[in-house]
Amino acid sequence: MKQIEATILGQSYVLGCPEGGESSLLAAVAAVDTEMSAIRDAGRVKARERIAVLAALNLAYKLAEQPLTAAAASAPATPAQVAPAATEAGGVDLDALVARIDCLLQDDGLLL
Repeated sequence: MKQIEATILGQSYVLGCPEGGESSLLAAVAAVDTEMSAIRDAGRVKARERIAVLAALNLAYKLAEQPLTAAAASAPATPAQVAPAATEAGGVDLDALVARIDCLLQDDGLLL
């Protein structure tokens, strides 16, 4: 296994990477760094751990959306595939998001 040094939000990490997976890992690092930087730069969240959790949720949400886009053309939408309900504050309803992820996992088990 190869080791790659990567920087996320100004902090350096040494990551293990299978041979041939360097470009995918570096793309993932870039996506995480971009997401975390955007949250930090918005100025509302300062703690690194909270920034990481919010970035992980944002990226998981984007990932969950991808298969739905492809599947929408071939199959009717289920209630869990409909756009998540917005909260009054303009955020995403986490219960709806968890339900959507559970729907995608299907036989793999429930997220929570």
